Order: sequence, then C-alpha cells, then structure tokens
Amino acid sequence: MSDPSLLRRIVIVGGGSAGWMTAAALSSLLDPKDVSITLVESDAIGTVGVGEATIPDILAFNRMLGVGEAEFMAATQATFKLGIAFADWGRLGDRYIHPFGQHGVDMQGFDFHQYWLRCRQAGDPEPIEDYSLCAVAAREERFVLPDADPRSLLSQLRYAYHFDATLYARFLRRYAEARGVQRIEGIVRQVRQAPETGYISAIDLEDGRSVAGDFFFDCTGFRALLTAETLGTPFVDWSHWLPCDTALAVPSEHVGPPAPYTRATARGAGWQWRIPTQRRVGNGHIFSSAFMTEDDAAARLMANLDGPALAEPRRIRFRAGCRERFWTGNCIAIGLAAGFLEPLESTSIYLIQEGISRFISLFPRADMPDILRTEYNRHMRTEFEQVRDFIILHYAATERDDTPFWNHCRTMTLPDSLQHKIDLFRQTGRVFRYNDELFTRPSWVAVMLGQRIEPRICDPVVSSLPIEEVRRSLASMRGAMQKAAAQMPTHAAFIARYCPARTA
Repeated sequence: MSDPSLLRRIVIVGGGSAGWMTAAALSSLLDPKDVSITLVESDAIGTVGVGEATIPDILAFNRMLGVGEAEFMAATQATFKLGIAFADWGRLGDRYIHPFGQHGVDMQGFDFHQYWLRCRQAGDPEPIEDYSLCAVAAREERFVLPDADPRSLLSQLRYAYHFDATLYARFLRRYAEARGVQRIEGIVRQVRQAPETGYISAIDLEDGRSVAGDFFFDCTGFRALLTAETLGTPFVDWSHWLPCDTALAVPSEHVGPPAPYTRATARGAGWQWRIPTQRRVGNGHIFSSAFMTEDDAAARLMANLDGPALAEPRRIRFRAGCRERFWTGNCIAIGLAAGFLEPLESTSIYLIQEGISRFISLFPRADMPDILRTEYNRHMRTEFEQVRDFIILHYAATERDDTPFWNHCRTMTLPDSLQHKIDLFRQTGRVFRYNDELFTRPSWVAVMLGQRIEPRICDPVVSSLPIEEVRRSLASMRGAMQKAAAQMPTHAAFIARYCPARTA
C-alpha cells in the first residue's frame, strides 16, 4: 500500500462494543505498517454496556477475526442462544418462541408454513414452533453444535450468544492491540475541521495532545460527538412508532442453569428482558415515560427478577431512530452514534457489525468520492428501516387493551412497508424477503403467528392436498424434532464441557 492516495490514519473515537469491534475488524485486515489505527477513549466515560444478546450473524464476524469460539465464550462468560421467548405480547398469558433457523422442511416448492396452515385450518392445535429444532431444544434447555452434514436434522440448528458486553469489549481490545491498534486514554476537548472541506482533521484532548487522522469513526454513543455535535448530521425520530424511551438495567444472580434463549416479557408500558450469561443474568425494563413513571418501572423490574439483584438499576434514556446520514465527510457513525433501536430482537451488535462490514466493502481512497457515501448511507438506512419495521410488528400485532400504552400501540398508523407485509400475510399467508433484509421468512412467520395474525387462507395448491397425507408428513417432522432434541446434552452440561467461563 505505497500509493499516497490511500488512507493512512484511521481514528476511532470512543470504545465499548462499537469502538473495539471497529478496531478489531480493521486491524484484522489492514497492515499497521500501511495504515495506523488509533482508538481514543476515556475510562472516566461510561459505556451503555447492556447489549448482551446477539443474533447468528455474529458468528461470521468472529470468523472474519479468526477468533476461536470456545476461547471467545470463556473470556466473555458467554452462553448459547437459540432464539427469543416472548410472553404476554399478543394477549396476556400468550407464549411463543421466535427461533433461529427454519420451521420444518419446505416441500415441492411450497413454504413449510403453508402445510402447517393447512393442518391448522383443519383443527390441528400444534404450534408452529413444534417444527423448529431450535425452538424445541430451547424449550428443553438443550444444546449441541450444528452438524455440517446437510442431510442431518442437526444441520438446521442456528445459534448466537449471550455475553457480558464489558468483557466482550475487553476481549476485542486485547485482539486489536495485539495487531497494532494504539489506544489513547483521554477526553476530547475539541474537534478540528479542515476549513476548505469541513472534513475532520484532528481531535484535541483535554491534556493538550492532538490526534490527527484521514478518516474517523464516531463511536461516542448517544452523544454522537463527531457526527451530530461537529458535523451537524440530523436525527430521524421514530418515536411515534416506538414510544419507549427509557431502560432500567440490573444484573441478578442465577437461580438455575442458564437457558439457551433470551426472554422478553411484555409489561404494562413496555417490556422486560432476561439474558443469562454464565456468571449472572442481565435484566432490564424498557418502557415509555409517557405511560409509566420511573419509580413504577423500577418496582416492576425488581419484583420480576428470578434471583437476587446484584446492583441497583441503572437508567438509560434514549430515542428510537437513526441519523439522516451515517457517513458524512470523512466520518462514519457506528453503534449508538448512528442510531438506536431497542434490543427487542437483539440487533444492536448486528447493526454495528453491518456498519463496519459495509465500510470495508467500500473501503475508500483518500479522495472519497461521493458515490461511496451515497451507497453506504442508502444501505445503512435500509438496514435500520427494515429492523425498525420488524420491531414495530411486535407492538402493533397485539390484541391487548388493558393499558393506555397497548391501546396506543394497537391503534397506531404503521409504516407503509410494514402494513403491506401484515396485509399480505393476513390475506394470503405469504411472506417475501426484500433487498436481502436481515429477518427471513421464518422470522416474520414466527412473530406474526405468535401474535395471532393468522392468514385467512393457505396456498391454494397446498389446500387441495389430502389432509391426512399432510398430517402424516408433519407428524413425522414433529417427532423427529422431539427425538433429536431429547438426545442433546443439556445446555449447562455442554457449556461446562466446551467453554467454561474464565475469571474476569
């Protein structure tokens, strides 16, 4: 990389998961002799650090880094995750699982859920999650790694992780520093811009040092020091669809073995999460301050912990939405600086990962033509909007009318993109995936069915098949799922053998 037109100095402002994921990814690809990577953070500035649940895409990120799974899990006190269990979302008392992976097996070119609908409309009561190996194993609290042989039923397993976000950032810091990333401890006093372009040229620290760069990443959290305060990039507010604006987070002790799933329980004005790592359980209550006081939210959270609290609840204020632009000038916003969508489907780490990988795929020369920024911003806005719609679905697809909050969510006007998906499924039973969106057809089917959006009809061709023939096929699949799960070790036993946590 001797070409003088290439970037030479990359500066990451802010640490946490966003900063150290960026540093680790770039350091895994760039030679420090050609490109210097500097990360500036201050131990005096806390991180949000509650994003402990992930989705399967994180496995690709770890593979890119060349990180061993057992080593990573032991260092971050991680457990496995097969999906999310939802409680009280459609109606009080409802339960369903949004599993990773597929339901059943598509047959003769038709989606599996069409066959399930055929039996459902004939009066069969089995929930669709009975046909997901991930969901069945999650309910039984069992786990095994997927089989690489596509003929094996175990090849259907997909998984992610629960981990301690602080330990994750620490793990990535060690990785990045070993590959030449320089960490500077300091608080930013001023951001300097080149007068002729408006590009960021350097950051000045409170102790008098200055850090110059050719390209900057803003990982400064909600403050968005570079993106918003310096470059003035506007924020697109989605709180009219996602009215929750406050989270209270608290760790608690285990009272049993860690389950291989995240739990999301709807409350009177929001929802409560439960995320089990090996050493503790992460809990939080996300709520709308327009419909519930903080004292009431804290009382509800503490009353519904499974084990004794290990600290006092910590408050985090936020607003749902994203930046109008993610890449402005020579700066990209990553993580909370780019936007916030509540962690109902564990997408926070994914959106960080996607922001990094899209930059890598568009890695610019020093002149940074506008078309690169346009493409990056188009892609990231689409990603945020598609995740936004999926999260809104959980609130809108409810029959609850027991509180003003749920009445608001049940009756609000939806984005056209989401309304179309709901109408198409309700009227025809069909779901389509657009623009390689994150959430697949089985994910949309799981949540819509789990929250009582049931199609009026199933596919006309499938509806013409003899019902007993369809029932036999589905019963065989269901039995195979149950048998496969029963033969797995317990989740706790697998972790104890494969990746027991190291002392922090």
